[in-house]
Amino acid sequence: MALPAGLRPTKVLAVHLNYRSRAEQRGRLPSEPSYFLKPPSSISDGGPVERPRGAELLAYEGEIAVILGARVRAASVADAQAAIGWYAPANDFGVHDFRWADRGSNVLSKGHDGYTPMGPAVAADDVDPATLRLRTRVNGEVVQDAATDELLFGFAELIADLSRFMTLERGDVILTGTPAGTGVVTPGDVVEVELAGLGSSVRSTVVEAERELAAHGAMPRATAAARAFATGVNTPRPVTLSTDADAALRRVSTATLTVQLAKRGVANTFLGGLRPTRPDLRMVGYAHTLRYAALREDVRDARKGSEDAQKLAVETVSPGDVLIMEARGELGAGTIGDILAARVLARGGAGIVTDGGVRDTPGVANLAIPTYFQTPNAASLWLRHIPLDVDVPITCAGTLVMPGDVIVGDAEGVVVLPAALAEEIAHDAVEQEEREAWALERVQAGESIRGIYPIADERRAEYERWHATRNKEQS
Repeated sequence: MALPAGLRPTKVLAVHLNYRSRAEQRGRLPSEPSYFLKPPSSISDGGPVERPRGAELLAYEGEIAVILGARVRAASVADAQAAIGWYAPANDFGVHDFRWADRGSNVLSKGHDGYTPMGPAVAADDVDPATLRLRTRVNGEVVQDAATDELLFGFAELIADLSRFMTLERGDVILTGTPAGTGVVTPGDVVEVELAGLGSSVRSTVVEAERELAAHGAMPRATAAARAFATGVNTPRPVTLSTDADAALRRVSTATLTVQLAKRGVANTFLGGLRPTRPDLRMVGYAHTLRYAALREDVRDARKGSEDAQKLAVETVSPGDVLIMEARGELGAGTIGDILAARVLARGGAGIVTDGGVRDTPGVANLAIPTYFQTPNAASLWLRHIPLDVDVPITCAGTLVMPGDVIVGDAEGVVVLPAALAEEIAHDAVEQEEREAWALERVQAGESIRGIYPIADERRAEYERWHATRNKEQS
């Protein structure tokens, strides 16, 4: 049995972030715990766990469940500890294809029947909570392994906190958080969560739902943002630049890059009308996109207060990413300010680009991260925008940007390099600028541009000698 005989919980409460490894993976260490509710009908003894038809992102989260052995209200930490009756291994399953519709509640993603399988309860008097160890296996392979010394908030602290506002009844369950190592499972996978060394575990087999999901409400949507949350990583980049190509793109001008793109039949790649906060900084990175939609008050009000797409985009920045935003050229509000810009920098972001406004521009300009924008505007984004999608194709300053495209910025502006072309363009751009340096030198010496810009065949040998000498001097 998942619960001791005769116990019927009135509620299941779950902690969002409580293991240091998981919090660091998510990029934030909370200063206080936060929670969501799951229905008691989600509790099971294990067995089949259904993935709805049309869904892709069913994820496991091994957790230690605390089961109340006494009724508490406004408990001290000491009283809360005494009220713990049992511990049990549990799995906080969630199907993240429905996160888009939850608005932070987790009801649609985590409230399904059977989505809280729990193993046999172990009496609290028989164990030292400081020595409990959680271990999760998928198909026999250990994927999570963490002790309670990694908890940010202790079991009794959670109970005392919650009991400030609600009565916790005997049998109520608290899921105390999951460590790093969560992931997506598919039909046929077997997930086992155990309290190591205590002989208590729960085993679940993922199965595909037998029936199609009735279309009465939200349907599964495996967005890039949901995939990033479920797996802990962003969508893989389509390319990764070589060291030489990266170095080359930090040398050449955006003007040179537009020429190279035009030679390959790609013309509309320069983001017009943007200014840099730091003309002294170069920017090279990979597009991590964020799309803002036009304001509609009912949609805005439904989304405010939850982890909206803007915050998700910031918290899923990977080292080397350029956070690039579609704001429809709207100048009536900001799209990012100094605090979130600092967060992008702290996560290793390579730059920020928006075709809208930026708030706190003096503060943003003080950060060592290149930022490109149209205009300063102190107004909140929620006056004109709704953050809607992360890592989807966007149009920024009139230019199509695909997630993973290579974004290059200099004092003149920003250019988008299609991922598949970026490597060869980088090398050819260096060669082009070498030829242009020779041409400029000849023009400054008084020569006509004829035969040198562009270079004529009869001057090519002269250029090659100059080029060889220049490389020798530079080496």
